[in-house]
Amino acid sequence: MKHHLDWSSYETAGQGDAYAGIPAMGGDFAKAVAVCIGDRLCQRTPKGVMCPSFRVTGDVAHSPGGRVQVLKAALNGEFGDQPFADPRLAEAMALCVGCKGCKRECANQVDMAAIKIEYQAQRNAALGVLWREQLFAGLPRLLRQRPWLRRLTLWRNASPVLSRLGERWLGIAASRTLPVPAAQAYQPPPVSSAPSERRVLLLVDTFAGHFEPRIAEAAYAVLHAAGYQVEVLRPLADDAEPNRSLCCGRTYLSLGQVEAARAEAARLHAALAPALASGTPIIGLEPSCILSLRDDHLKLGLGEAARQLSRQVFLFEEFIAREHERKRLRWQLKPWAQPALLVHGHCHQKAVGAMKSLRKVLRLIPDCQFEFIDASCCGMSGSFGLEAEHADVSRAMAELDLLPALRAAPHASVLANGFSCRHQIHEGVSRQAWHVAEVLQQALASPDPLSPEA
Repeated sequence: MKHHLDWSSYETAGQGDAYAGIPAMGGDFAKAVAVCIGDRLCQRTPKGVMCPSFRVTGDVAHSPGGRVQVLKAALNGEFGDQPFADPRLAEAMALCVGCKGCKRECANQVDMAAIKIEYQAQRNAALGVLWREQLFAGLPRLLRQRPWLRRLTLWRNASPVLSRLGERWLGIAASRTLPVPAAQAYQPPPVSSAPSERRVLLLVDTFAGHFEPRIAEAAYAVLHAAGYQVEVLRPLADDAEPNRSLCCGRTYLSLGQVEAARAEAARLHAALAPALASGTPIIGLEPSCILSLRDDHLKLGLGEAARQLSRQVFLFEEFIAREHERKRLRWQLKPWAQPALLVHGHCHQKAVGAMKSLRKVLRLIPDCQFEFIDASCCGMSGSFGLEAEHADVSRAMAELDLLPALRAAPHASVLANGFSCRHQIHEGVSRQAWHVAEVLQQALASPDPLSPEA
């Protein structure tokens, strides 16, 4: 079995354990599957990150442990010569949203999110890639090459006929609105040539750059106000597509298109090489992108550069929290005179324990009252919630905890750092959710309130 991801970190997993139950084929990937010890922690209903699909369906088959049993059967040859094309395996993996909750909360840290990427890559190799998945995964390139996508998306969202045709032809749920690209993509300010020991590199992801440029603008403004020389990462001059924004490859990776993800990652790493060599902090805005750089990229076989990047890249709030502790922030924050904040954490943030830094940053704002919503994955999970066969399950995940908490506090402002989370919130309760960079920008100078209806 040829692996699409690097599973060598599991090389010694289960060795010497007669009860490990390592499947007959699959090599180190099989060992990653077999780390599950069957303690059924993934089949619990108390609040936590793990496992939203089990909590919604109540079906053990849709828990990490249930998926492991089917994967073991497939890797033991019970599904024939093409196990990854078998519909039984597809059914088992279908509702995994890649939340990474099991990697944090499972006793043996089963990494079902990464296992699903390998599964999808194997399935793509056996059956080909759906048009819908090519479309969603290719957004970073399409947004640059097809400027008419904004107009088409607006038409589709406004037209029930186009929405139904999109569901019939592509499997995109007619009941869902699609995120609309901004009229103008983010335009980074000119680069300062003056050397500075306070230089930082801002990585503007596809979603902030093309859908919500106000977030990139807010992050730049906050970092600048705090006394940093901010440079926005750009492609190298000799890049094959110098006018296309850089991308971490997450959209490809989440849909099992690993080679395309690897190419995007290599392009990003090339542009980051000078910053990695100089030790310049690299700051990002989208949790799924930045935490992919710290986790999933290590399985792409990109060598030491990937390991160095994983140590040098920060979520926006992680960097602010760190610099506050070092007493390096040069700003004044106004007392918070707006409604209290309800905070929804991205499931990847929760899975790696990154919510602590967000709490620390919000405490820097005088008089800011906030409350963290105790919820699992919002259910949108990239393209998952837009898929016709998953739209209802996606909404059910949001209705477990997130949307009821927002309805219970109709006048609160909402903070959610994940792009998909903000889209789910807007669809579910018609509220605008904000990124922490926007909240800090408001605390710096803006007189305008962060209204939940804004």
